[in-house]
Amino acid sequence: MNFSKRSRYGIRALIDLAQNTEAGCVQLSDIADRNCISVKYLEQIFSGLRKAGILRSVKGPQGGYLLAKEPSKLKIADVILALDGSYFLEKEECQDDEKGKAEALAVQTDIIDPINQYIHQFLNTLTLQTLVESSEGYKALTGDMYYI
Repeated sequence: MNFSKRSRYGIRALIDLAQNTEAGCVQLSDIADRNCISVKYLEQIFSGLRKAGILRSVKGPQGGYLLAKEPSKLKIADVILALDGSYFLEKEECQDDEKGKAEALAVQTDIIDPINQYIHQFLNTLTLQTLVESSEGYKALTGDMYYI
C-alpha cells in the first residue's frame, strides 16, 4: 500500500471543497491557496476525481467545482482508488520450487491478507463527512488565540 501525496492532497482538497460549497462552485485556485498546493498539481488531481465521478465542474465566470455526491456518501476508498489505484498491500510472491513456499504462504495468509481486509473495511466506512467534521474540530482547537 502506498498512500501517496496525490491521495493526501486530493483528500485535503475535497475536505476544503465540502467546507466551502455553501455559496456554490469553488474555484480551484482558492482551494490551492488555502491548502498550499500547486494549482497545476491540483488540476491533475481534480481531473482524476472528475473522471471517477467524485467531482463535477461548471464552466464559466461563476464556475468551479462541486462534489458529485453528498460528503456522507463519498467513501475515502473511492478517492484513493481514483487517484492511486489499489490501496492493498501486494501479494506475497510464491516461489516455483518448494523452498520458501510455506513461509511465503504464512506471510500472505497471516499478515498481508488480514491487513488488506482491515484497510478495505476501514477505508470503505470512512467518509468525507467524517473528515470534514474532524477538520472543523481541529480548526476549533488550533484557531487563532488573541491575548490582551
